[in-house]
Amino acid sequence: MSRLKRLLLITFVESFATILIERGIYFYTYNRLGFTDVENLWMALGFGASYAIGALASHHLARRGTEKGLLVASLVGQFLVQVGLCAWPFPYTVAIGNAVIGLLVGLKWPLIESYVAAGLTPKDQAKVIGWFNISWAVPTALAVGAAGPLIAWRTEGLFAVAACLNVVSLILVLPLARRAVHLPQDHPERPNLLEMARYRGLLASSRWSMLSKYSLMWILAALLPGIFRGLGVTNVVVATALAAQLEVFRSLTFLALHVWRGWHHRWEPLAWVIAGLPAGFFLAVFGPSVAVVLLGELVFGVSAGMTYYAALYYAMVVKNASIDAGGAHEGLIGAGFAVGPAAGLAGNALAPAVGGVVLGRIVGVAPVVVACVVGAVVSLVKVARTARTG
Repeated sequence: MSRLKRLLLITFVESFATILIERGIYFYTYNRLGFTDVENLWMALGFGASYAIGALASHHLARRGTEKGLLVASLVGQFLVQVGLCAWPFPYTVAIGNAVIGLLVGLKWPLIESYVAAGLTPKDQAKVIGWFNISWAVPTALAVGAAGPLIAWRTEGLFAVAACLNVVSLILVLPLARRAVHLPQDHPERPNLLEMARYRGLLASSRWSMLSKYSLMWILAALLPGIFRGLGVTNVVVATALAAQLEVFRSLTFLALHVWRGWHHRWEPLAWVIAGLPAGFFLAVFGPSVAVVLLGELVFGVSAGMTYYAALYYAMVVKNASIDAGGAHEGLIGAGFAVGPAAGLAGNALAPAVGGVVLGRIVGVAPVVVACVVGAVVSLVKVARTARTG
């Protein structure tokens, strides 16, 4: 098996295993443990904070040891926590275990991203990152859909399957080199100073939007079980299948962006993202019917796919596929995981003062969205001006 195929297979397996817990656990706590929306938001906040810490620490820990050693340690840690949750699936153990898994997942993804993109020219990185995105996005959709049947099947089903998949990942990781080999900084195909300035501007805009995306997406992850139940969808298998449509739309977007690379170096696609993320979110959260919620998932999924793809591609080009690039990328994701639920909790607290939960959540999340929109727009304006003057 080639190195790239091995890495893409690891990505596929780990994405499925991760998402079973990362996204499925909110349906598990809602349906099996009786968690409320507020309790799910608190659990999501703990996961996001831990994820950000793990991602930001990944680069420094790998320098002290080896990339492969840290990756193996994170996989073993996930396995042990998942086995523990199989044996003791109680409310407090699930909440604590979920936070620990967040830390370990945050450590893991920057390492895998660095292995995937290291040693490649920007042109080749674009191709490989496309396959990487498809390799993690497709199993994400499958895992969200599979979570419902597993929750309905057995109490420990969700955690048992994830643990088994982590064993498969460990076997696949063992032949990897101890460290990823990177492209020399003076390689002739590295961007020149003018190109690098443009890339940095596009990276800044896509990162602002990605923070908005994950802030909003993690509110969705915690609230969709209640949203669908409120619309009359009481079967957990059907509810998780409907929730998985967001991942389907995001996966299709990754495939389209991989095939059509005309979006590279352009600011216009990122302008669409700035408008599409809040529009899709509000349709999904406040839609009066299942059809409107699914429309919101479509708009949000397409926008989410665009901003993630752009942020990772430009980060890997600017930072030459270093773990630091993946760490900053995943750290921002973790920050979104934490900021989103915090905004949702603030909205719930404000609900009595503003006249209801709906208005409270709008008020709670609005500052996050506005700040990210302003940051993304300012960055894009600078890129557009550079294009005209360059």
